[in-house]
Amino acid sequence: MPAKLDDIEWAIEFSSAGLGDHEAYISLDTGEIYYVGDTVEEPIPDDLYECDRYLKLPSKQDLGLSKRLALSFIAESIPEELEFGYDIFSRRGAYAKFKSLLESKGKLEDWYTYEETALKQATIQWCKNNDVKINSGM
Repeated sequence: MPAKLDDIEWAIEFSSAGLGDHEAYISLDTGEIYYVGDTVEEPIPDDLYECDRYLKLPSKQDLGLSKRLALSFIAESIPEELEFGYDIFSRRGAYAKFKSLLESKGKLEDWYTYEETALKQATIQWCKNNDVKINSGM
């Protein structure tokens, strides 16, 4: 049974959360998504970790949607700031500084659109690569 693309994207966002351990798994048979984490109280299948019919969903970092994507955005939208972008991402607190830079240049909303598009494309490709059936319904 196909899973909803939006649900898979949300699960990838969940897996990318930086607070504690967060993982999400998808059933290849039902398309159902299971969440595992410090604050999750939902039941999971007994065989989640042993059965090959469940796939662990990637994080945004696993999909190359973190630092590399941000630097690509800078290169495409404000190339004069690319060197500063590299400097930002060589230190702690990079994303707060990155977003401040974008806000100062009037590019923050463009970034959110760019990131959303990249996540959708990467999710679709990951699903194809892993034989996960999807539909685009909400």
